[in-house]
Amino acid sequence: MRVALYQPDIAGNLGTILRTCACLDVAVDIIEPCGFPFSDRSLKRAGMDYFDHVDFTRHADWDAFLAYADSQSARIILLTSKAQTGYHEFAFQPDDILLFGSESSGVPIDVNQRADERITIKMKNGMRSLNLAVSTGMALGEALKQTGQFPS
Repeated sequence: MRVALYQPDIAGNLGTILRTCACLDVAVDIIEPCGFPFSDRSLKRAGMDYFDHVDFTRHADWDAFLAYADSQSARIILLTSKAQTGYHEFAFQPDDILLFGSESSGVPIDVNQRADERITIKMKNGMRSLNLAVSTGMALGEALKQTGQFPS
């Protein structure tokens, strides 16, 4: 199981996700460019001292990430507010890559179309989206539960 973040905009969210993934022993793919300097203080503050414990890879762009994902024969599962299938209704596989779009604009149509599956976190009518770090934690928790990959 991996988490991929497409051009994240908010350093604090990325730091929180890196910390979560460090604690859950899940690798992270960061698809650049980020909307902030990677050395941003808020990134370090949110990630605290967990950076030495998380396996993360920075990819220069979507094509570089896609080359990596294709070499792993992994499914790319896009979390999007525009999907119909709820994340809790979806059957995850151990090698899935959970892809999340940027906070401000999600993912472009070509990235959406390349995803193998599209799932959503169902919400109350009229609500647009959850915080990226919260969404990542919810979907990742379900995926790890289904695949038996929580750390022991």
